[in-house]
Amino acid sequence: MRESRARIAIIGGGPGGYEAALVAAQLGAQVTLAERDGLGGACVLTDCVPSKTLIETSNTATVLNGAADLGLRSTGTTGVDATRLYGRIKALAQAQSADVAARVAAEGVEVVAGTACLAGPGTVRVGDRDIGADAVLIAPGAHPRVLPDSVPDGERILNWRQLYDLPEIPAELIVVGSGVTGAEFASAYQSLGSQVTLVSSRQRVLPHEDVDAAVVLEEVFRRRGMTVLGRSRAAAVTRQGDRVVVTLTDGRVVRGSHCLLTVGMEPSVSGLGLEDAGVKLDDRGFVSVDRVSRTSVPSVYAAGDCTGALMLASVAAMQGRIAMWHALGEAVHPIRLSHVAATIFTDPEIATVGVTASAVENGDVPAMVVKLPLAGNPRAKMAGIRDGFVKLYARPDTSVVLGGVVVAPRASELILPVSVAVEQRLTVDQLAQTFTVYPSLSGSLSEAARKLMRFAPDFA
Repeated sequence: MRESRARIAIIGGGPGGYEAALVAAQLGAQVTLAERDGLGGACVLTDCVPSKTLIETSNTATVLNGAADLGLRSTGTTGVDATRLYGRIKALAQAQSADVAARVAAEGVEVVAGTACLAGPGTVRVGDRDIGADAVLIAPGAHPRVLPDSVPDGERILNWRQLYDLPEIPAELIVVGSGVTGAEFASAYQSLGSQVTLVSSRQRVLPHEDVDAAVVLEEVFRRRGMTVLGRSRAAAVTRQGDRVVVTLTDGRVVRGSHCLLTVGMEPSVSGLGLEDAGVKLDDRGFVSVDRVSRTSVPSVYAAGDCTGALMLASVAAMQGRIAMWHALGEAVHPIRLSHVAATIFTDPEIATVGVTASAVENGDVPAMVVKLPLAGNPRAKMAGIRDGFVKLYARPDTSVVLGGVVVAPRASELILPVSVAVEQRLTVDQLAQTFTVYPSLSGSLSEAARKLMRFAPDFA
């Protein structure tokens, strides 16, 4: 690649920041990255890595608790050592942060510890040091939203970043909020032995996700003993000794040992000096960016959760890479959020990519659709899997794959063939004629494609 002597300054060491730093360094730029808490940012230290580690443990507990159904002798519910569990989670997060730091250092990136801000479009200030730059990337992330009458205390009333300091697994956990984060933690703690009550302000869990997938998940939740309160909005959460009380807007009261608040995220942009530098925010307070991550100031870019795009590590990382490719004059494709594969790490997992069911049902996108329950898949039968499905969408005129949904264990892995098909504009014929292993869950994707072939146009 061509040499560049450009100076790049980055605020934030999460996926958006450190991936941008790696790209810029590999293109020959002089890169300085400012990070307050540790490389990897909140994603690695408090959010994605810890939560998914907890979920992996809960998935193992689910398998062990269901061993008798597979013909294995079981001694009953699997016990949980909270001290070891949370200790392992935090240790893995620190290890991952150290791995990121080592990788960044190996590329020659200078890392400055401290709180940073913009001191103008081309200057980043950390403490009493001003760092001049030809281009700046801001990637400070976001933080849990706090409701006025439901303030976390870190002991009984919690946000998800405070869970890993608990001395025990909550006996009776009330989860307020049934979006992705709420559903994931409700699923995990139910499997770990908590009695979970999920408070949802909407009619169903995961109100913004595929309806068929949400229905399956809610059925699983209820069957496993979770209490799901639909159309129930929390008005306040208070402490009563070692108990918590959640008061709903209709006057009902829910009591438990702990309450987890999952009511959204807010951008961490306060104190960054964005307004003084001319960087515009949208009406929600997020940084406004275009499809190559530029802000309203041409030399200032932004990536990650602070932009209000899909709050996924993969999106943050891609925004950061695109910003550096663009800033350093490389060829770049603007980000396409419609091609992002996403997973909700519940049990079962829900993975999606491409066109949504609502877009098809509303007539915004014409599409053929096939949905196959996993109950008919031989590998699913062998594993005792009875919940889930695969769904594929394709254009009626060209049979090009538009997207899909997978509800299954490890759906995060199974979605890849659909994601490749969407990105590469493969047809259902091409997907159907690709070999799959027998028996395998992925065989259902090929079968769904074969079913779509009967509706596809004949170009002969």
